[in-house]
Amino acid sequence: MGYMFYSVSFSCLVLATVLYFTRNRWANYLPVPAYIYQRLPPSFANDIESGFSSADFDLSSNIESGDSRAGLDQQGKREVHKVMRSKKVGFDEARRLYTETRFAKNNIGPDGRPMDPKFVSFS
Repeated sequence: MGYMFYSVSFSCLVLATVLYFTRNRWANYLPVPAYIYQRLPPSFANDIESGFSSADFDLSSNIESGDSRAGLDQQGKREVHKVMRSKKVGFDEARRLYTETRFAKNNIGPDGRPMDPKFVSFS
């Protein structure tokens, strides 16, 4: 009987440890009832607190000027945050990689010029 108790408790401990160390992968898929957690309305102050600001991309001027907009794009923030976590880079580098990826999807080169062979430019 003691052997069974030891085996079950050890298995539970190993399972709990594995779940704890992999929680970043599966925690986002858990349903959270609305009455437990209510999201704050997006704002530039929340974006700064979340780390979506830098010396090159300064959001504090938006707050100081009393900007009433809702903050940065939610989908863009998710994508930039995903790049920051997966590639372990800072906000500016993640924003650059995200922008280049969006450019590539829209057939635009990394320098910002269209890659369409029919494109004609007069300067």
